[in-house]
Amino acid sequence: MDKPKLRARIVTARASISEDARHAAAVQTRESLLDQPWVQMAGLVACYWSAGSEPETHGLVFALWKHGATVILPVLRDDNDLDWAVYDGPDTLAPGRFGIMEPVDTRRGVDAIRTAALVIVPALAVDRHTGVRLGRGGGSYDRALARVGPNVPTVALLHEGELLEGIPAEPHDLPVRYAALPSGITRVVPGCA
Repeated sequence: MDKPKLRARIVTARASISEDARHAAAVQTRESLLDQPWVQMAGLVACYWSAGSEPETHGLVFALWKHGATVILPVLRDDNDLDWAVYDGPDTLAPGRFGIMEPVDTRRGVDAIRTAALVIVPALAVDRHTGVRLGRGGGSYDRALARVGPNVPTVALLHEGELLEGIPAEPHDLPVRYAALPSGITRVVPGCA
């Protein structure tokens, strides 16, 4: 299946998930992540503020912050690259491009992600054997992942049924190391914590 058709199929499936089910799934995923030592020890975490039918991250971002991690969230630049700014509580967000909530803190630059000890990214799907992440097609997170250190845990958040086989890959597609679903965390690329 080609990427556009796969994206459309997943977006349609996500639209059918009720808000209650999405919230319950987010709680399960959050608790699984917070149980991991490599998450608990991460002092600087790059994450994202979920929107629409994406796996919800609001509680995860808040929990990481309350547990003492510095959390940086993306700020979408005009060239579709990602700048980063520090999350300092729910009152420090404002709508950015496309209405997605972004931190109002000072921008840290596109390279701020290089210092993160944990990187959590959105995905529509992840290949269970290669870690290839299917994004929305804008390339923003592919560029961000290219800046992440080789031993840093990278995690894509998914709904159940989105850990797949045979996701088409292009040269710019970078794998994630883990897929986090409500049913648990799966290591999809060996060699990391």
